[in-house]
Amino acid sequence: MPDRMRKLLHAFAALADLGEEIADTSDFVEMVQSSLHVVLGALAIRRGAVAEHHPDAGHLKVVATRGIGDAPIAPVAIDAAAVETLGAGGAICFHVNSSDVPSSMAHRLGEQLETLCTGMRVELLMPLVVHGELVGVILLGGKASDEPFTAEDCETVRALARHIGVGIYNHRLLREIASRATENERLYGELRGLYSDTVRAFAAAIDCKDKYTQGHSERVGKYSEIIAREMGWSDQEVEGIAVAGYLHDIGKLVVDRDIINAPYKIDAKQSSELNRHPAAGYDILAPINHPYADIPLMARYHHERIDGRGYPDGLTGDQIPLGAKIITLADSFDAMTTDRPYKTRRRFDAVVDDLRRNTGKQFEAIVVVAFCRALLKEVNGETRVRHFTRLLGKDYLDGEQAAPLLIQLIHELETGAPHAAAGGA
Repeated sequence: MPDRMRKLLHAFAALADLGEEIADTSDFVEMVQSSLHVVLGALAIRRGAVAEHHPDAGHLKVVATRGIGDAPIAPVAIDAAAVETLGAGGAICFHVNSSDVPSSMAHRLGEQLETLCTGMRVELLMPLVVHGELVGVILLGGKASDEPFTAEDCETVRALARHIGVGIYNHRLLREIASRATENERLYGELRGLYSDTVRAFAAAIDCKDKYTQGHSERVGKYSEIIAREMGWSDQEVEGIAVAGYLHDIGKLVVDRDIINAPYKIDAKQSSELNRHPAAGYDILAPINHPYADIPLMARYHHERIDGRGYPDGLTGDQIPLGAKIITLADSFDAMTTDRPYKTRRRFDAVVDDLRRNTGKQFEAIVVVAFCRALLKEVNGETRVRHFTRLLGKDYLDGEQAAPLLIQLIHELETGAPHAAAGGA
């Protein structure tokens, strides 16, 4: 086979290897290092380096070397004139010590390359230019055979350099995208935090209308979050149900304050007026583009019962969204465990009895089980965070008494005891 043909086939093989390296390697430094090895191997060159151009910093930074030691190489400043010359050259392979490089350019590069690759006499410099932008340079020492570089050698370097340049350019784009994604994630986190803070502030404003139940909406939000997390909901779903809990009573804003603050059990007419608040809450929330789409429905359905005796729509069983069933339990539990103007809060054993009697009527069994399991974990000291203790007060729950009650209720509900029969549609 003629020597020219052999070199051509070798170049094509190197080109194929290089394309595979760039396509398959996700690590930037590994990609450049492998690419450099392909170039050096194609022309039997002992020493070489690839430097990336950082335009913002105004320097060249070596990212891959071979044959010049492992000592770290500090970035080297490259002036605008050199960048312009190299960038304008595009596909020109510079013979550094020949007349191919303008005299002023040769002087500047000589100093810079000597600093950049100490111990290596640079023979060829190939700019890596993509879309008119200098993304880096390939620096090559002499051949192992000491033969001069031919025009064909430069063509081979030029073909390989295009691929390396594109590889560096693409990795740069990916870095920029990752940086922007990180910044966008930070901004999104700030917006979510602002949204959460706004929701909490609004919940506090809702509760301020009812002087007897201040903090109710926040507690319902927290209980709803605990239940949903115990049921294995995703972080986003848990966040959504917590927001729905905070806002479930927003419809009370349209109810007369005297009815909400009545220090006695209200009559049927007043009760009918108060019962407007779920539908009113839906009307208030529906026009808002919430991050969690079901929030208006949670407000509308949190007083529905699975036996069909709830309001405003008299839904039954699976007609009621699971999220609304969670808020129903959280809302009722808080009502049972806080003082009201016409009654004091119930003892814990009475609360458990209420859950037992009303599971399958007002409450969904799987929701009650999840709630009891979460509470049992805290009572038994299986969780470090003491949500229930903070919300109920440290003297409300007696672990020795509460644990057996919870275990028994969970057993009844999971084994299909008569009290646990769930209502259906």
